[in-house]
Amino acid sequence: MANPPSLKRTIVVRLILPLIVFIFIETILSYYIALHYVNLTYDRWLLDSAYSLAQEVKKDGNKISVELPDAALEIFTWDNIDSTFFKIISETSGLLKSNQPTLKTMALAPGSKQPVFSDSFINGKTIRMVSIQTSKNLPENVSIHVAETLNKRRLMTFEILLADLIPQFLLTLLISTYLFKGVSRGLRPLNRLSKEISKRSPNDLNPIPESHVFAEVKILTDTINTLLDKLSSAITAQQRFIANAAHQLRTPLAGLKLQAERAQREKNIDNIQPALFQIQKSADKTSHIIAQLLVLARSGPIEGTHNFELIDLQSLAKEVSMEWVPNALKKNIELSFESANLSVLIYGDPILLTELINNLLDNAIKYGKKNGNIVVKLFDQPVPTFIIEDDGPGIENTEYDRVFERFYRIPGSTGNGCGLGLAIVKEIANLHQARLLAGQASFGGFRVELQFEE
Repeated sequence: MANPPSLKRTIVVRLILPLIVFIFIETILSYYIALHYVNLTYDRWLLDSAYSLAQEVKKDGNKISVELPDAALEIFTWDNIDSTFFKIISETSGLLKSNQPTLKTMALAPGSKQPVFSDSFINGKTIRMVSIQTSKNLPENVSIHVAETLNKRRLMTFEILLADLIPQFLLTLLISTYLFKGVSRGLRPLNRLSKEISKRSPNDLNPIPESHVFAEVKILTDTINTLLDKLSSAITAQQRFIANAAHQLRTPLAGLKLQAERAQREKNIDNIQPALFQIQKSADKTSHIIAQLLVLARSGPIEGTHNFELIDLQSLAKEVSMEWVPNALKKNIELSFESANLSVLIYGDPILLTELINNLLDNAIKYGKKNGNIVVKLFDQPVPTFIIEDDGPGIENTEYDRVFERFYRIPGSTGNGCGLGLAIVKEIANLHQARLLAGQASFGGFRVELQFEE
């Protein structure tokens, strides 16, 4: 597996790379600017040399002569770096004077007064040449051409460029070092955070301290702390679920074992029947508790994932209510359904909402009075609302909140419930962010109301 990219290296490279590109572009610009001014300087010197030679062109009667002694010629052409060439040409007489007769020159327009600069070659070397024309006090036009090789120009351009590049290189090196150290110091909180997390035990879910943490790193620590808080809540809920499940299953399982031992001791088949009846009763209770615990686990934070979809609560509630009609009829209870709307649309989990309605109807039938009434109401104004009322004995006002606690049963309650039905209702309501209200029914019994968000 390839190593992940280094954040430090990435930051430094992204900061240094633009600087290097800038220096590269600036170096190219500096080269051409330096070359321009070097050429301008030496072109002026070359032009001065041409004008100096023009002063030596004299009129000798009807002829033109060049008075250039050998000593002066030696001084004119002396240069320990470059080679200097000249050529003086008369319009009619032709070549008057030259130290390099093979020097190729360009023809000037008659009467031209502007100097002309050009590049050429001689003996395989590049040269720079200036050409001027003079006719002052002379019977004809005389062209003077002076050229030199480019060694001094190149040397000076290199020296100027080097003088510009050395400080830039040192500055880049200094900035790079500073950036690398600065980024290293800036990433220290992340290193400390990594070491602190690595030293933690798996059971330590306390929030990560946020002292001496930069704002950018605080975003990360806040996210981790939020995750730790959710994980802690899920683990706490799971531990509570396991403890409650163990507590609730212990009694029916102990009863099963006791009745099984009793049945084994009996010799007469008739005496075994009561034990078998108690075994069946304990098994039914155990099965009911397990089913309720599984629903409770699915509706709580242990599962953590629920697929909500747009459902018709009216259709769902009516269908579930019809399934409970036979159970209600066994106690001569009239189960009615009231809804003024054709449909009440909400977002939710249809399986969990079915279980919620099942638990409420089971609770109403189980604890309602015989020959009584249970009413299921549903409406969507001002918010989608689901109500179940019965005309049973009801409960005291002080018990309204406690009946939704897990495994809590009101003292003196009839039936063999396990105290999970309304706890499941509360968990599912919380999952759907529905408001759960308990109170007294309009005809004296118990009333449960759920208000869903629009």
